[in-house]
Amino acid sequence: MSRVSPRAERLVVIGGDAAGMSAASQARRLRGPDELEIVAFERGHFSSYSACGIPYWVGGDVTGRDQLIARTPEEHRERAIDLRMRTEVTEIDTAGQRVRARDVDTGAESWTSYDKLVIATGARPVRPEMPGMDAPGMHGVQTLDDGQALLDTLAGTRGRRAVVVGAGYIGVEMAEALINRGYGVTVLNRGKEPMSTLDPDMGRLVHRAMEGLGITMVNDAEVTKVLTGDDGRVRAVVTEDAEYPADVVVLGIGVRPETSLARAAGLPLGSHHGLLTDLAMRVRGHENIWAGGDCVEVLDLVSGQERHIALGTHANKHGQVIGTNAGGGYATFPGVVGTAVSKVCDLEIARTGLREKDAHRVGLRFEAVTIESTSRAGYYPGASLMTVKMLAECRTGRLLGVQIVGREGAAKRVDIAAVALTAGLTVEQMTALDLGYAPPFSPVWDPVLVAARKAAAKVRPA
Repeated sequence: MSRVSPRAERLVVIGGDAAGMSAASQARRLRGPDELEIVAFERGHFSSYSACGIPYWVGGDVTGRDQLIARTPEEHRERAIDLRMRTEVTEIDTAGQRVRARDVDTGAESWTSYDKLVIATGARPVRPEMPGMDAPGMHGVQTLDDGQALLDTLAGTRGRRAVVVGAGYIGVEMAEALINRGYGVTVLNRGKEPMSTLDPDMGRLVHRAMEGLGITMVNDAEVTKVLTGDDGRVRAVVTEDAEYPADVVVLGIGVRPETSLARAAGLPLGSHHGLLTDLAMRVRGHENIWAGGDCVEVLDLVSGQERHIALGTHANKHGQVIGTNAGGGYATFPGVVGTAVSKVCDLEIARTGLREKDAHRVGLRFEAVTIESTSRAGYYPGASLMTVKMLAECRTGRLLGVQIVGREGAAKRVDIAAVALTAGLTVEQMTALDLGYAPPFSPVWDPVLVAARKAAAKVRPA
């Protein structure tokens, strides 16, 4: 590691995953170690890894844990970033410009001063407080350590009954992973249909597909407790109406911003308990503190309101913006439109923009249309059905949101809508988009454009 000049500024980063280490790496590209010392703290065993890939590792699509690691601590240190693993920051002193850190293994504590601070503390899984939640056999899947613990349980459990609590992205992906492992899977969902990021009519398509794969899908199921056996291990999950035997339970209920440190330090939080930043990802009211990743709230470009979205794509972009600004450059993060894709076996699921209830909540008047089309020209081998739902604002025709459920070739079509939302296009303007066409890839009218035509006709003034 290069020698640090006594005059060098010090950048302290809390969190060694996507946002934090992207920020550290970008700042290092702009300023050498003689100008900027970078110290990063990570309480876990791994840095710069893909948490999104954990379900695919558990399910066997990814063969090893190390494939999910983009850059090891040693590689960061080779780039003159002092990454301190198994070290948890326990306090931020904004007045004194310092952080208190504790060695997780030894308990030793020390203070580190900073000139600039990056908070990238991520999110924490929702874990209800009820009997049995900490029993052996209960698993979250937030970190690589979590994934390894789950795999160890699966390898050591004789029974083949799995219960997944929650039917969002993680719940659905973990249901697939466990099916691939040969488990009988029951998914308990407190909502009307799986995938609450979709409208219920689109979630119903996911429900049917999951049941077709042999997954038992139980909606309107509020978990009340977890039962354990004589050995203390989980043996069943109980709802208000029934009891579901389980040899392993996976929690996929969702996450919340991990902002306990920020709250204690008096930093501004939004309605979703995430840190509030400006366009440069600087914490509001604090010139030398930035925040990014799953611990922040971001601007929704469609609704104009702040929201919390925990996605690695956003975290890496936040890190690039933060690192550029902390390194002396200038960059901004304008906001998001809420694009996400997932799958359960061969069913692809995608959404961007607003759902019906989102549009109602912000007071928008809109029309919704739903169409069925095919992924390729109908006569071309392998063409499969997909369903596209589109929301457009009344009178203006502005695109508000798109949801897509289908087989191969369905999910990534949502990117057309994501670009249209970002550009503020109307559905009428979308119908003229010059998209690629050939029978192996699309019908003459792409399914997204078919939906746009139908939406345009519905909102067009008489």
